[in-house]
Amino acid sequence: MMQRPQLILAAMAALLFSAAASAAELYFITPADGDITGSEVTVRFGLSGMGVAPVGVEREGTGHHHLLIDLEEMPDLSQPLPATEHIRHFGGGQTETTLHLEPGIHTLQLLLGDYAHVPFDPPLMSEKITIEVRGD
Repeated sequence: MMQRPQLILAAMAALLFSAAASAAELYFITPADGDITGSEVTVRFGLSGMGVAPVGVEREGTGHHHLLIDLEEMPDLSQPLPATEHIRHFGGGQTETTLHLEPGIHTLQLLLGDYAHVPFDPPLMSEKITIEVRGD
């Protein structure tokens, strides 16, 4: 039988990690894997089985998008995601953006975060796609 402090810690841990809907799917509408683009790339985010809500709005079954660009190593997914040049936050509930990328090969991946930028447990991520930017 768990003692009271252990029960409190277990309850706190459960609160820290939101669970995504089991049938939820995160995906790219555009671009598609293997696309060749100009330096201005419109990226449209797709989400089914859950809804989109801005940061700070704690509503079950919702989250907001993070776009991982050329990310080589995942950050600690048990913590709020940092905002970097490789991890873009869309905390306003946005579902698309336009990127300006240098010519070359780039990878893109979507990761859904909860109201506090913390990924769901288990993480809800799209497949990683690769695009080639050839300039304008």
